[in-house]
Amino acid sequence: MAGNTFGRVFRVTTWGESHGPALGAVIDGCPPRLALSAADIEAELERRRPGVQAHATSRREPDKVEIQSGVFEGLTTGTPISLIIYNRDVKSQDYDDLKCVFRPGHGDFTYQAKYGIRDHRGGGRASARETAARVAASAVAQKVLDKEGIRVLAYTLELGGVRAQNLDENRIWDNPYGCPDPEAAVAMEARVQAVRGQGDSLGGIVQVRVRGCPPGLGEPVFDKLDAALAGAVMSVGAVKGVEIGAGFSAARLLGSENNDPLIPGGFAANRAGGILAGISNGDEIVLTAAVKPIPSIAREQQTIDLEGRPRTLKVKGRHDISAIPRIIPVLTAMVRLTLADFLLRQKAIL
Repeated sequence: MAGNTFGRVFRVTTWGESHGPALGAVIDGCPPRLALSAADIEAELERRRPGVQAHATSRREPDKVEIQSGVFEGLTTGTPISLIIYNRDVKSQDYDDLKCVFRPGHGDFTYQAKYGIRDHRGGGRASARETAARVAASAVAQKVLDKEGIRVLAYTLELGGVRAQNLDENRIWDNPYGCPDPEAAVAMEARVQAVRGQGDSLGGIVQVRVRGCPPGLGEPVFDKLDAALAGAVMSVGAVKGVEIGAGFSAARLLGSENNDPLIPGGFAANRAGGILAGISNGDEIVLTAAVKPIPSIAREQQTIDLEGRPRTLKVKGRHDISAIPRIIPVLTAMVRLTLADFLLRQKAIL
């Protein structure tokens, strides 16, 4: 398996590199007669697009999408949908110093170990630029979810150690960090500016909530919905940990505290995060992801070159200070793709 295709029924294959001519996705298994336009997809890409936020990379990509197949007269046809996004603002010369050295914390070393060759320009396939194709594909997945009234909401819960305390979903995008707590967003801005001056980067925590998911999605034993969601979110390069519902805090509870009582009309609590025995229970699905700091930083770091000799490195180029908030639509995308696939799989057995 080459590792570039996701899903079983709703299947997405992404392709392209950070500094290649383009990147894109091929989607197979999308039902016919769903309204779809380039504008639908570009609306999803807007919050992931580089060059928008003041604290993010200065690389400016328009992220305009061309639908090359699978749509006729504004409707999906049931045949493969091919999407392409051209790279317009590449500066590959910024990465010339990285041809023979490995960036600490990045995929340079492991790609070289696996393939014996790597694209050093912006990280190639390991670059966060690759996720634009996932977000584009997720706009199609959302069309499938719309038919069932399933919505995915995501926001910044924590950035650089500053945690949101008051979760006002109506205020999430009132600030540059996608944070539902306006006071915490102000503190996040101060933290970002301090770290920017140090030439360093920040990690954080993103929470994703799914509403309207029917009970019954997921497979027994080896293909549980929570396992699939965790795997999907962990496939995003910056994610280093995932919790479902109470997550690690469940380990510190008694069984009587952790169990969600069943009452007429639903559950009295949701420490399970909307999933029991790997199958959705109809409650809100709650997933929390830990996002590591961006590894490309301007501070001097120890590394080695292709010959194994010690080197020191300050990474040049255009980089975010944190993957947050641009990672929010990416995590939303992976949850959407997972749910669309499991929803169509469930329909196949009913």
